[in-house]
Amino acid sequence: MADLKQATKEKMKKAEESLQREFGQVRAGRANASLLDRISVNYYGAPTPLNQMASINIPEARVLMITPFDKSILQDVEKAILASDLGISPANDGNVIRLVIPQLTEDRRKELAKEVKKLAENAKIAVRNIRRDAMDEIKSQKNSNQLTEDDQRDLEKEIQNVTDQSIKNIDNLTAEKEKELLEV
Repeated sequence: MADLKQATKEKMKKAEESLQREFGQVRAGRANASLLDRISVNYYGAPTPLNQMASINIPEARVLMITPFDKSILQDVEKAILASDLGISPANDGNVIRLVIPQLTEDRRKELAKEVKKLAENAKIAVRNIRRDAMDEIKSQKNSNQLTEDDQRDLEKEIQNVTDQSIKNIDNLTAEKEKELLEV
C-alpha cells in the first residue's frame, strides 16, 4: 500500500524535474548554460555533447563563453551551434566562442510564455496519467481482495493529495518561468 503511494510520488517528482529541465532550455533573454545541453559536436567521428568537451562560462548577463578543451575543434563547435535550432550566431576569436543572447521582443516573450504554458500542461497530463495508473492499480488490488474498501478509499485520497501537490508545484514552476520571461 505504502509502496504504491511512494512509487506514485516518485514518478510525479520525475515529471516535475523533467518540466524544470525543459524550462531551462527555453531562452529567456539571459545567458543560461542549459541552452547548450542539446548541442552535440562531431568529435573524431562521434557525436559528443558540447558540455563534455568545453567549459561554458557566463561572463556577463547575456553572454555565454564556450572554451573548448581542445582548441582544434573550435570550427566544429561553431558549425554545431550554427546547425542547431538556437538561432544565435557564434563569435569565434580563435580561442573561445562567444554567444551573445539577444534581447527578446515583447511578441517573442508572449510566444515563449505560451510555450511554457504548453509544456506545463503536458507535465500536468503526465501527472494525471500517473494518478490514473495508481488508481487502476488500487482498483485491481481491491477486486482481488488485497484491499478493504476503507483502505481503498484512504489510498485513493492519499494519491489524490499527492497529485494535487504535484500540480501545485507545476503551477508554481510555471508562474516563476512566466515571470522571468515577461520581465524586461
